[in-house]
Amino acid sequence: MQFAKVMQTDGQIAAGILEHDVIRLFDWKQAAGIDSLSAVLHATDPEQTARQLAGHVTVPVCEATLLAPVDHQEIWAAGVTYKRSQQARERESEGAARFYDLVYSAERPELFFKATAQRAVGPNHPVRIRRDSSWSVPEPEFALVVSPDLRIVGYTIGNDMSSRDIEGENPLYLPQAKVYKNSCAVGPVITLASAMPPLDEVRIEMTIERQGKEVFAGETGLKEMARRCDELVSWLARDNEFPDGVILLTGTGIVPPDDFTLSAGDIVAITITGIGTLTNSVEQAK
Repeated sequence: MQFAKVMQTDGQIAAGILEHDVIRLFDWKQAAGIDSLSAVLHATDPEQTARQLAGHVTVPVCEATLLAPVDHQEIWAAGVTYKRSQQARERESEGAARFYDLVYSAERPELFFKATAQRAVGPNHPVRIRRDSSWSVPEPEFALVVSPDLRIVGYTIGNDMSSRDIEGENPLYLPQAKVYKNSCAVGPVITLASAMPPLDEVRIEMTIERQGKEVFAGETGLKEMARRCDELVSWLARDNEFPDGVILLTGTGIVPPDDFTLSAGDIVAITITGIGTLTNSVEQAK
């Protein structure tokens, strides 16, 4: 089962179940206390709750304005969880290469705050490159949808936009390289954990188009990730709490070559098995 969040033609925000080429909207009157997508996800049985809420109103996907499928959840991210990412971080920051090497093999993972729900964009909305960055890349990531009681209830796709030159100048600049307006895209839907294929069979692909031509393509698989998803959640939850739930991006294993940087107008498409494709255009901050 997959969930989507949409803006209707009258400006109202709704959510529902994706069924083939339509979204069956939830009727919030059907379940007391359930009035948002996150409330459905955080229910004891999200699938049963969704079926109870599913109404008769449908919206064709082709006519829907899809939003990021988050409400008030914080968005966090893990870094250096793939060998490819470790190598890229070491190249961009020679002075800190040893630290990236150590965190790849250390017990404690790298975890950092990425975005509030308000800073995240959904499918077909532009992600942004900083105006003070000369080396910006997208980072396609498998994203965990985690409930307040720390259950992994679903999965979605994340694009962790990154200013590699800023982070490479000094690792202490990581928040500026990662956290800014429209620096994170999430979507297009959430797939419930029970509906996903075995995670070691999940593939991640990314393409970047510029003026109608493909300028980069890469792929990897979750089996290449050095850490387990539940392990990352366990570390994130230490001395922390998430009353609204949390979205956790799990790192990237697809890194464009060092001479590549995004340009305004580029189209980034990230496809993950069992979820779908998250597509965003790129704009330059003004």
